[in-house]
Amino acid sequence: MARTINVNGAARSVDLPDDIPLLWVLRDELNLTGTKFGCGVAACGACTVLIDGVAVRSCQTALSDVEGSVTTIEGLGTPDTLHALQAAWIAHQVAQCGYCQSGQIMQAASLLAENPAPSDQDIDEAMQGILCRCGTYPRIRAAIHSAAKAMQGA
Repeated sequence: MARTINVNGAARSVDLPDDIPLLWVLRDELNLTGTKFGCGVAACGACTVLIDGVAVRSCQTALSDVEGSVTTIEGLGTPDTLHALQAAWIAHQVAQCGYCQSGQIMQAASLLAENPAPSDQDIDEAMQGILCRCGTYPRIRAAIHSAAKAMQGA
């Protein structure tokens, strides 16, 4: 069934089954490959995107359940300006293998939208569902603190 979804600020028409996971719509139909397939059961968080600013696991979100605006890692910043989180990720050299990083950043964006000045505990709780095999959690926390300050103009 053809439907229109809003992805990264643009209306996109897709003609796919209602039960197809949003992850495959983004990657295979819309060629937005920054969102990664990790486990397929919403346990690792590599597939995290935002729907109306809320972090969701796209591997377990059916196309028919998408109501609202979808933001992927490609839509977080602008072509000319990195989002504060993306800049902080670079400054803190967070990524090692990098596979989980788009999910990490999108989860962090959801956190900062809800809590612009999170504590270490707030960050740890919000980020616990995103697995990093390389163990860069201390750098992730530091980058989130830096991005929060940058977003507050500090």
